[in-house]
Amino acid sequence: MKKYVIVTDSCADLNADLRKKYDIEYLCMRVIEGVVDRPADLDWQFMPAKTFYDKMRQGVRFTTSQITASYYAEAFEKYVKEGCDVLSISCSSALSGSYKASLVARDKVLAAHSDAKIICIDPLNACIGLGLICITASKLRAEGKSIEETAQFIEDNKLKMNQFATADDLVYLKRAGRVAPTSAFFGGLLKIKPIIISDALGQNAAVEKVKGRGPALNRLLQLFKEHYKSFPYQVVAVAHADCPAEAEEFAKKIIELLPDKDVEVLIDYIGPIVGATVGPGTLAVYFYGDEVTYKA
Repeated sequence: MKKYVIVTDSCADLNADLRKKYDIEYLCMRVIEGVVDRPADLDWQFMPAKTFYDKMRQGVRFTTSQITASYYAEAFEKYVKEGCDVLSISCSSALSGSYKASLVARDKVLAAHSDAKIICIDPLNACIGLGLICITASKLRAEGKSIEETAQFIEDNKLKMNQFATADDLVYLKRAGRVAPTSAFFGGLLKIKPIIISDALGQNAAVEKVKGRGPALNRLLQLFKEHYKSFPYQVVAVAHADCPAEAEEFAKKIIELLPDKDVEVLIDYIGPIVGATVGPGTLAVYFYGDEVTYKA
């Protein structure tokens, strides 16, 4: 069977250890601060995570940009020339244009290399939810599954990746316009915390409002318990935007609720692309569970 590369992007929020362990490549999106344009590397070489989120707290606004078709094409051609096929799993198409750019690049490279295989997947997820989907693909590859078999499994199961998150400050989400708008959630209500999911269309949707940080985190735990399902490639991830102590405590409670005690629970920072949208203090849990059917 021909070797194939799994490649994702900066939205996957996979740290260097995870990328090495699962042999996952990624392409950098861009993060812009004023006139300074930097690669959104997942190892925070451009700026420490703490500094990034502290700047946001001080009022600095970071914007982001997607991967271009030419950048995708350059990477795809490199892998093809190395004798590999390519499985590309990009950020949700509802949140970024990178997936569409990957399709343009795929067609361009295949026109010049008709014997290659390049499969592009829209996972309808982002952040470490996207990362966990890539880890699943890696595990399937390690089991000897072909690129087609792996791609089909991901397509069949991607909507089982659940996201339950809460943001600490509504201003970042409102400014970014990334959550399906509804005045009930973005009316400037004091201490109101939205409960945010990734819906069946791959967009972020605020589906509940909870008053207070503690109750919001407790609601995430309840939703985890209600929607968690045993899954052959299950990994649970707790992602946070510079609230590590809360994330550690939250993860301990997740472990107590886990019916499958051998399941790995990861804890890490929300990366710069997603972080620029959700803002400091955001906390989320990702896992395979009930298939997502809600559409905002």
